[in-house]
Amino acid sequence: MLPSKVVRNKAGRAVPLLLAALIFAGCSGRGPTDNGADIKGPATGTSDYYLQQMQQSGDNSKLSWQLLAIRALLNEGKTEQAKQLLDKLPSQRDADQQQEVLLLGAHYYVLTKDLKGASALLNQVTRDQLSKDQLARYYQLIIAAQHDTPSLQLIRAYIAQQPLLSTPQDKQKNIDATWQALTGLSKAQRDSLVINADENVLQGWLDLLNTYSANQSQPDQLKSGIRDWQTRYPDNPAAKMLPGALSGVQNFQPASTGKIALLLPLSGQARVFANAIEKGFDDARNGTLVTAASEPLQQAQAQSGAGQDTQQSAGQTQADAAQQDAAQSSSLPPQGSENNPIVAPEDAALQPDNEAKPAEASPSAAPAQNNDTAPPSSAAQVQLYDTSSQPLDQVIARAQQDGATLIVGPLLKNNVDKLATLPTAVNILALNKPEQLQNRANICYFALSPEDEARDAAQHIWDQGKRQPLLLLPRSALGDRISRAFAQRWQQLGGATVLQQRFGSVAELKQEINSGAGIRLSGTAVDMPAQAPQQVTIAGLTIPAPESDSPANVATTEGNPDAVYVIATQNEMQLIKPMIAMRISSRDNIAIYASSRSNQAGDGADFRFEMEGLQFSDAPLLTGANPPLLAQAARNFNNDYSLIRLYAMGTDAWTLANHFSEMRQNPAFQIKGNTGVLSASQDCVINRKLTWSQYRQGRIVAVN
Repeated sequence: MLPSKVVRNKAGRAVPLLLAALIFAGCSGRGPTDNGADIKGPATGTSDYYLQQMQQSGDNSKLSWQLLAIRALLNEGKTEQAKQLLDKLPSQRDADQQQEVLLLGAHYYVLTKDLKGASALLNQVTRDQLSKDQLARYYQLIIAAQHDTPSLQLIRAYIAQQPLLSTPQDKQKNIDATWQALTGLSKAQRDSLVINADENVLQGWLDLLNTYSANQSQPDQLKSGIRDWQTRYPDNPAAKMLPGALSGVQNFQPASTGKIALLLPLSGQARVFANAIEKGFDDARNGTLVTAASEPLQQAQAQSGAGQDTQQSAGQTQADAAQQDAAQSSSLPPQGSENNPIVAPEDAALQPDNEAKPAEASPSAAPAQNNDTAPPSSAAQVQLYDTSSQPLDQVIARAQQDGATLIVGPLLKNNVDKLATLPTAVNILALNKPEQLQNRANICYFALSPEDEARDAAQHIWDQGKRQPLLLLPRSALGDRISRAFAQRWQQLGGATVLQQRFGSVAELKQEINSGAGIRLSGTAVDMPAQAPQQVTIAGLTIPAPESDSPANVATTEGNPDAVYVIATQNEMQLIKPMIAMRISSRDNIAIYASSRSNQAGDGADFRFEMEGLQFSDAPLLTGANPPLLAQAARNFNNDYSLIRLYAMGTDAWTLANHFSEMRQNPAFQIKGNTGVLSASQDCVINRKLTWSQYRQGRIVAVN
């Protein structure tokens, strides 16, 4: 840890003592001494070697050996020893030594996750005084200090680093990282970019991004556009070595959708969910989806909220239980009872409240938007197969015999787990994810899961500048899954320990309110499995992953959270939010977030006012992206949001089936779907970026 004592620089800004010492140390004005210790070149020795040389050297070269020892210690991940030597640096050093000290200090701050401290030191570096090796380290430190957050500064650092790299592997990594940073820019960032007239390489990259954005849904035009771009920018590094995300476009072959086999359970407890997916798939194929421009927004909202009271959803309890075969029912309590509920193949994080409420239109100011739903096709043949009547291998064999060129399904997790063992080369879009992923070139996985929502929430909360989240979760397996997924993503973003607190039933929550207890803003650390440390080495700079500072025990920790993420039904949320309010004041600036679990039809004006300020995530279809389609689906499924989400999944399954090759071959390919902005991981797991909305003065508005 850095000393708590601070000093102030000329600008009046407080800086840590170590940082101040590195910045304000005096220079003797002497030129570099030819002492055998080359601080401007690579440090290929071990820390023990450099420490020994430091002990044996006189005053003339001792400091240079000390700097080499510090660099080696940092490369070896020995931050405490490196800091001890940094603290002992003499104040008098020549200009070259001062530049090296700034680089080493920034390296130390990166390893200890003080990215602001690292940036402050890097801003003091004089690039003209650096050697090629030092420049490579300098740009890598700038990249590390940005922590992969897309920005113009990050992109410029990647561009400047490219000519300093020597191996093809490092060059390709840098090009891929540049492209990832570019595609990660928000629309607001892209619209506000201002570049210098002499930044020709950056201009080329931006033109490539524009070419991709304009043609990403049309592979042939994208291929032509890339070739034209390579002609216009022959000296751009990416013209000679395309980003990996684009190189596959050159050899792109579209998947055949001439005959699609749709594999769903048509009997048993999952039939109601299969029907919703089938309805969405067929509506998209037949072109019967209404569009956002076909019906006035207010009219659509009124229709969405009209009708009977919201029925008890068939999918309102722990999800994934429906992944079990119906044959197990003989050993279970009666179906539909509290101990054996009927549940959806999507997860409980996506389920509405159990208690029926009067349906009422939800005033939504979320802007309507077009999505990328694949056009209808009368030529495509779709044949439905029942996976609940015979084993999966027999169903797939029959589909292949019938001439299927693409399979959509199965839906239940136990069947999806079997896919990797089946010897078939037909492209498969599975409608769930297996327990153990295996990267198969012919399989993609599309599911609605609470883990996806938790990871999306972690990203959203991080992007809003929050750094100390507290999770409020149900005491259930669902809570376990969400906590692990959120904490894993949070740590990938650079966050520290995530705290969690569990709650019980509605009756227990009411008891706590009656006792005036409220909810304590404290919790226990999410217990994450240990992961092997990873390190990055580019151009001689090694940044090892520091040892985790997460506590080994799970003792209750009194936190100072700046964000609370709640997984609760609507009934639970009506109790939990006031309990949080009892513990905080308007000065605390604690933001409250929720999953789609609390979002259901007919929330009512009172509920919306009670939830003032709360942000929640859900599929775009449920948050105002296409009010007419939501109204249509609400009529078809009696305002059951769990089934409407599955209906949206069916419409997106049609689109994904028509873009199977793009999702499988192009990591940068995205689809604006009804369930979210869809993209694929390396294993072709379809990720969803959800829409975030907020309650404001009785209305639901989009979060900017």
